[in-house]
Amino acid sequence: MENPDLPLYLQLADRLARSVRAGTLKRGERLPSVRTLARQHGVSLSTAVQAFRWLEDARLIEARPRSGYFVAARPQRLPEPQASAPDSASRMVQLDHLGSQVMALSQDPDFLSFGAACPGAELFDQERVRRAVTRAATRHRDLLCHYPLGSGMEETRRAVARHALGLGCVLRPEAVVMTNSCMEAISLALRTVCKPGDIVALESPTYYGFLEILQSLHLRALEIPTHPRNGLSLEALQLALETQPVKAVLSVPTLSNPLGASLPVPERKRLAALVARHDIALIEDVLYNDLCEQEDKRRAVKSFDTSGHVIICGSFSKTVAPGLRLGWVEAGRWSDALRRTKAVQSGAQTPVLELALADLLTQAGGGAALRTLRATVAARVDQARSLIADSFPRGTRVSAPAGGFTLWVELPEGFDSGALYERCLAERIVIAPGSMFSASTRFRHCIRLGVGGHWRPEHPDALRRIGALAREQVQAMSMMAGNSATSAGEAVKAVKSDADADAAHPDSERLSPAARRRQWPDLAAT
Repeated sequence: MENPDLPLYLQLADRLARSVRAGTLKRGERLPSVRTLARQHGVSLSTAVQAFRWLEDARLIEARPRSGYFVAARPQRLPEPQASAPDSASRMVQLDHLGSQVMALSQDPDFLSFGAACPGAELFDQERVRRAVTRAATRHRDLLCHYPLGSGMEETRRAVARHALGLGCVLRPEAVVMTNSCMEAISLALRTVCKPGDIVALESPTYYGFLEILQSLHLRALEIPTHPRNGLSLEALQLALETQPVKAVLSVPTLSNPLGASLPVPERKRLAALVARHDIALIEDVLYNDLCEQEDKRRAVKSFDTSGHVIICGSFSKTVAPGLRLGWVEAGRWSDALRRTKAVQSGAQTPVLELALADLLTQAGGGAALRTLRATVAARVDQARSLIADSFPRGTRVSAPAGGFTLWVELPEGFDSGALYERCLAERIVIAPGSMFSASTRFRHCIRLGVGGHWRPEHPDALRRIGALAREQVQAMSMMAGNSATSAGEAVKAVKSDADADAAHPDSERLSPAARRRQWPDLAAT
């Protein structure tokens, strides 16, 4: 079985879960009995029972009295969003306050939020994190009174390098630099390889936080066409590199935000070779890799890097302990320069927190915790997609990410997601309008829904309400379009009537007003 470090029941559950999500096991199909499953896979009855319970918790299977276990009904399959087609020109980023407002409201308990891509505290073992922090503070209390310097605690950098093995990367611990977050790691990378006015290529749509960084550093954004399932178009990127002075590529190859797209593994190898051939930096964000259900797509582009052109940036804020706010970066051929930039910009982090993170990363059971996190969020995403299928307007398209916390929803062309955002706010609901995720206004008809935050019993009804408001908005659009068509038709009829009158009565005194204006413009005011 796969993942030999995991408990047997999770190995078995993972194999069955992948079969269900891939469609190998169809909805409503009966599963083998507990005894048969145990015999087929050479495990104990208790292991088979645990696997079934885990799959039930993930809402992938259901138990029917006196009948056994069956594959649960899956959400209605909706069409995926269309591949993006951004402008071929780069542009300076000019954002408004919308992103900051969405994030602030997402933390307000008076609102039901779908605005942030942050995991809720209930998704983590809070006691486990508390014990790790307490142990670090107790054993290394002297560090609380030492001014921290350097690139991070040696134990933490070793733990990060060990974790990176799961991404297919062999990193030297001494080359790893600890940061305050993944966002700081990316900002450091951009500061290191770019100067104001340089062009940075990135996915379209892209994470609004990246756009905020580009704006603050006065960098130009060149958005590259991106497929909602397979990610960045390497053909389009290659053309951009051959025709424009791109200085760096900023990419999230696994579960890109907001699309949830994942670049196929062969394309990752091509991407590493492409940036090396053009002698530019690829800044790779691996924040979501551990959340991907497809094990092969957890492999980082950095694992194919033989020339040092890939700068890999990560964090554990989505998978281990959001509150520790620690990230890391390994900058390849730019390692020394980035280390100097880091020292000047923000110095070192809190050593005690770094040691607590190292403790968490090296504890047994981390794989099982990730498996449970992926299953919990996958069930929530399935529920959200089902609600969208039932509640949103006809013609809605929705992403189907293989993991992560977000859904990208594409509404009919001409839809104004900014207006929907305001209507939702009036009902204490937060969404993220699509305009947040581009330097242009290309995605005004889209929204991003985050389902990883604190999930209350009211959230499903709130999602239905978003759909109802969107339907009302689409209906209003149709009525306006109908009224415009009627007005245009009436205008055509009026012109035709004037022309008929002119033909029937050539005498100027009998001419229609329109005809009089045509013959004597000076009399238009009379």
